[in-house]
Amino acid sequence: MAVAEQNRERPIPASQKIQSAGWALASLSLATLLPSLGTSIASVGLPSLMQAFGASFQGVQWVVLAYLLAITTLIVSAGRLADMFGRRPLLLGGIALFTSASVLCGLAPTLWLLIAARAMQGLGAALMMALTLAFVAETVSKDRTGSAMGLLGAMSAIGTTLGPSLGGLLIAGLGWRAIFLVNVPLGLLTFVLAWRALPGANKAAQAAQGKFDATGTVLLGLTLAAYAMAMTLGRGNFGVLNVGLLAATATGIVLFAVAQRSVKNPLVQLASFRDLRLSASLAMSLIVATVMMATLVVAPFYLSRGLGLDAAMVGVVLSTGPLVSTLSALLAGRLSDRFGAYRMMVAGLISLATGTALLSLAMTKLGIASYVVPITVTCFGYALFQTSNNAAVMSGVGAGERGVISGLLNLSRNLGLITGASLMGAIFAVASAGARQGTGQDMLSSASAARGMQVTFATATAMALVALVLALLSLRISGRPQPGIA
Repeated sequence: MAVAEQNRERPIPASQKIQSAGWALASLSLATLLPSLGTSIASVGLPSLMQAFGASFQGVQWVVLAYLLAITTLIVSAGRLADMFGRRPLLLGGIALFTSASVLCGLAPTLWLLIAARAMQGLGAALMMALTLAFVAETVSKDRTGSAMGLLGAMSAIGTTLGPSLGGLLIAGLGWRAIFLVNVPLGLLTFVLAWRALPGANKAAQAAQGKFDATGTVLLGLTLAAYAMAMTLGRGNFGVLNVGLLAATATGIVLFAVAQRSVKNPLVQLASFRDLRLSASLAMSLIVATVMMATLVVAPFYLSRGLGLDAAMVGVVLSTGPLVSTLSALLAGRLSDRFGAYRMMVAGLISLATGTALLSLAMTKLGIASYVVPITVTCFGYALFQTSNNAAVMSGVGAGERGVISGLLNLSRNLGLITGASLMGAIFAVASAGARQGTGQDMLSSASAARGMQVTFATATAMALVALVLALLSLRISGRPQPGIA
């Protein structure tokens, strides 16, 4: 008996702790890679799906939309469930669901069954996205939080970058089903690593248990779905349906706020938003994601029409941004640990605003350099901001709220991407159309593409400056945080 007690009290060697943390981070990295890969790899398969099922583009686009809508509407609820019932079982369940749904996607005999399976896959992705950030505080020491966040950011960027090229190779060699079945071995590996390496339930988190807020979950899900649909339907051309969905969104926000005040265990503690640092971080995350979406929506038109590049060269040049983001994320994590998350957040936003300002010049006479140099500055700033912002927020959250706050962080980013796809696309369309009218041309010419680029990224720069002001104000209000401490 004494021997048993002595063994229990024997400290775990530091080398064993480091090794355990390494395996845990490996599982979290794969759990971050899979959802981003699931987003990007499906888009390249839409033409093949149209041919395989004899469907229209409007039909097959739901293969992408169902996945994104499931993530957007359920990610906060997923985080709250994890806070209540334990993050480890919920993350393992999310990985298992994502992997099983990938099998169903690959075997789906009809388009609508494929769409339903993609929605299931999105639910699994929501659980993984909500919980990977929340697990960081339990797997690494506080002074290494930034580095861990940088690693997860790099894995997310790798998934986004790898998806189109890997998807194209799989479709060419094995057919469209392979782009979903490729997730199965990756999912099984992730599950095994997570099962063996992730820590069990934290007793501090048990205080968050209580009755689940089903009413708030439904209201928030419907509200987010209405907003996502308003932003995605019509491709930036707002009609009666879009306005109606936005009105439903506004109504849903009011009803959700009222519901949260009237229940004992709300889905989201509205009092949390009194923390100006948290509110500012969520707002900045949404703004920055909106800005970054312009690089995906507008840049292809500028490169093809403004600079006259062929399709292959456009693809090569566009890969610059994701590559810079991937490489910068690891460095950003170390900088955040070394100099402090808030300082690096401000530095990242300065770099982001500088890059978008350079993009707004759209100097076609400089050729490819007119895009590559500014996008390098922009994406470095984005990686630095994203990593530092995540580290600042998650290191200051109690164990019982990490899941829901992680969900809110991911939600703000997703809403920004959805908003950016619609807003930035609409700005570019209006600006380039005005340039065409001025020159008497009907097609998108080099001059009109450049003009659209200038106006769009001038708007993006103004938004980046708003985010920078928020960062400076939140830093001032919160006092002077010590380096490396959020």
